[in-house]
Amino acid sequence: MRAAPTILHLDMDAFYASVEQASKPSLRGKAVIVGGLGPRGVVATASYEARRFGVHSAMPMAQARRLCPNGACLIPRFSLYRAVSDLVMALLRELSPLVEPLSLDEAFVDLEAGGTAFDAESALETGQRLRADILAATGLSASVGLAGSKMLAKVASEEAKPDGLLLIEPGTERALLAPMSVRTLPGVGPATGEHLRRAGITTVGELAEAGEDELVRMVGRAHGLGLYRMALGLDDRPVVAERDAKSVSVEDTFDVDLHDRVRIRGEVQRLADRCVHRLRESGHSGRTIVLKVRRYDFSTLTRSETLRGPTDDPAVVREAAARLLEAVDTTGGVRLLGVGVTGLADYTQEDLFAQSMAAEAAAGAAAEAAPAGEGGAAEPDGAAEATGTAGPGGSAGPAGPGGPAEAPEGAEPGGEPEPARERRWAAGSDVRHAVYGPGWVQGSGVGRVTVRFERPGSPPGRVRTFRVDDPELEPSDPLPLVGEPVPGQHT
Repeated sequence: MRAAPTILHLDMDAFYASVEQASKPSLRGKAVIVGGLGPRGVVATASYEARRFGVHSAMPMAQARRLCPNGACLIPRFSLYRAVSDLVMALLRELSPLVEPLSLDEAFVDLEAGGTAFDAESALETGQRLRADILAATGLSASVGLAGSKMLAKVASEEAKPDGLLLIEPGTERALLAPMSVRTLPGVGPATGEHLRRAGITTVGELAEAGEDELVRMVGRAHGLGLYRMALGLDDRPVVAERDAKSVSVEDTFDVDLHDRVRIRGEVQRLADRCVHRLRESGHSGRTIVLKVRRYDFSTLTRSETLRGPTDDPAVVREAAARLLEAVDTTGGVRLLGVGVTGLADYTQEDLFAQSMAAEAAAGAAAEAAPAGEGGAAEPDGAAEATGTAGPGGSAGPAGPGGPAEAPEGAEPGGEPEPARERRWAAGSDVRHAVYGPGWVQGSGVGRVTVRFERPGSPPGRVRTFRVDDPELEPSDPLPLVGEPVPGQHT
């Protein structure tokens, strides 16, 4: 524990939904729900307006629609979220070289590492200035917690939400924590919380009063000791600067289980191409190719193959993923597929023999592969970053959900053309019209797509409807947010 509140925790308020509200002027102050839009989609986040109806993250999208029927349900736009996150993280690094990102919208900062001596007053001024700078740069609100430890700084930011700042003075921790629910503490989930409730412990104060020996007896030595220290407000964990990404992956959840083996192979190839695209965007290559298959019964299998050297060649990744698929039984149906690359490096090793050596290794692995009924514990069906949710009977294309179908990368010119597929436009996706300019999809169906034409910083725009195959309407990249505050926005 530090003698000054020099650990800062930043948490952007309802980040994905807030970005959508700032990007789409007609949605400001309205209920916005971001997540997968298919029957199996889940909520990634919801604006505070939607939360008043009981909508929360990880909730099935179908349930969210029932609770908030007038809410705007939109696909995630992770490229835009990452761009906004980069702006925010750059502001944090101006405060200190020790920044520990936890996600796109959350991070710890060690203010002491910035070389300036801090007391409570100067730390408070720094937090207020940071929130103002973020609002000016992105138009979004953020909550900030300041304390002498990471745990307490995070507790403070949660208490400050939305759009607030809370500083916990060293020495006041136990009094502040005592009336709070045990679920406030890190690592106390529903199961542990219920176990403690049955023992008559519901607040942090009661947890501290129970004593170390009793908690060890109840939940085990490691967990019991940790709970007791946290109940006393003790946390000596340092802020750890961000590390390089360890893997790159993409995955799609399908509205209807896939049974056609040819179709499954095609989806794996498409995912491999998208994975390589992201790999190259990050400036990496990788040695190990990973295939993830979640089957009809929610059991999840993973298979991997390690090459002789790192690669960012889409053909190599496609072939490795295809070999891995051959070792998986998909006859019962597949609800999710994913392709990833691990063992990342900042260079690419061209090796003419890598593919053949990998193929031999894969053949040996396939012979020893576990039976189809094994391969991993069942996992809940969830939404994965940057993949969206595949449309009915189809997959999100390389351009993201809602984009038009594209020919597979690497198709031979002059070959037989693929059958034309109707364009799919997912709600929330970005478009551009040759006449009306940039806009976003409000909805589509029965051969029509409805688009609202507006941009960040503009007044709410006009709505127009087009045929789904209108040649003047095309998918587009998100427009950057303007650096102007959004009036009255606290989401």
